[in-house]
Amino acid sequence: MFRNLFFAALVAALCAGLATSAFQAWRVTPLIFAAEAYEGGEDVHEHDAEVSADATAVAAEAHAHDEDEWAPQDGLERTAFTLVSNLLMAAGYALIIGAVSLAFNLPITFATGLYWGVAGFAAFSLAPALGLPPGMPGMPVADTLARQVWWFGAAISTGAAFILVARIRAPWALAVAVALVLLPQFIAAPLAPTDPSDVPPRLTAEFVAVVLYNSAIFWVVLGLVFGWFNDYLARRPATLPNGVKA
Repeated sequence: MFRNLFFAALVAALCAGLATSAFQAWRVTPLIFAAEAYEGGEDVHEHDAEVSADATAVAAEAHAHDEDEWAPQDGLERTAFTLVSNLLMAAGYALIIGAVSLAFNLPITFATGLYWGVAGFAAFSLAPALGLPPGMPGMPVADTLARQVWWFGAAISTGAAFILVARIRAPWALAVAVALVLLPQFIAAPLAPTDPSDVPPRLTAEFVAVVLYNSAIFWVVLGLVFGWFNDYLARRPATLPNGVKA
């Protein structure tokens, strides 16, 4: 069972990482380029905040890295590093939900894969985003440690709510789960400095929506592929050390 979960996690991570990387290249990266143009102090106030092909090209040209600080170059190198980081992130999340499945005896199958995906999206993306929405380059942010602590608390609390409801079918469990989901939202998330930003609010709102769409795609693909491949491995006949099928 452990071996099947491990291989299913790797396959799911590969599919989810590729899917989220494709969506990022299509919708997220152009927005980041546009924001980096404002971060660089370019005079773009007169331009419309909508991301178009022309705006993306201007932002890409305006984005320059410091010669003394290494960073992947725009284009193929940046895309490759994004893909690798997405695959590693997907593998980490897949192994986490695999460990949760074993620890709480909650099977991951194709029938339950969508539920796992929705729970992962709610715990690791939606709930934290209610207090700490995704930020664009050039936007002021709160203290890193404070943001990490609040994000971790929101993710754990929301994830625990889903596990509780899945394990215990009782009215009191549902009430406790609702309280766990709401608890982090009643604890004020760290506030970002009130420094002015040149990034237009419309561009920021579009970025938040696109990032959440991307996260939803990631988690749905991860959950469904994980469950499907786990079912596939479970249906295969086991092979004994001498080569005889059990």
